[in-house]
Amino acid sequence: MLFLDEPTIGLDVNMQQAVRDFIADYNRRHGATILLTSHYMADVTALAERILVIEGGRLIFDGDLARLVEERAPHKILKLRFETAPPAARLAALGTLRRVEEREAELLVARGQVTAVAGALLRDFAIADIGIEEAPIEEIVGELFGHAEAIP
Repeated sequence: MLFLDEPTIGLDVNMQQAVRDFIADYNRRHGATILLTSHYMADVTALAERILVIEGGRLIFDGDLARLVEERAPHKILKLRFETAPPAARLAALGTLRRVEEREAELLVARGQVTAVAGALLRDFAIADIGIEEAPIEEIVGELFGHAEAIP
């Protein structure tokens, strides 16, 4: 069993990746159980299969990263770049308008509506580029801490 506490804090980007690669390789070669404590989500997403989130001594989440994202982020982020400035009111009708500036916008869309909304956007607007992303893990974990119930 290997215990690691904030293993990449204070390292430059290249060394952070080297440490992550070493840990992952060590795990593959030796089948070791690795207990990683970290506030640095890049380490967590790169290395952890199972995540336990503890707040104030209480376990508030126990599961894999995909389940955490699916349960705690009911929306995806559509990042849009338009040929011309989009009408904000028309965009807001398709989801929650998170940001709109000149020819760019971010729209929060319920997971089950992403395909339909993306289709409507491509059909009804002059889209130069579109990206569909998960909410950043930092936002999801931050939201989890704000609304957490302990797991019995």
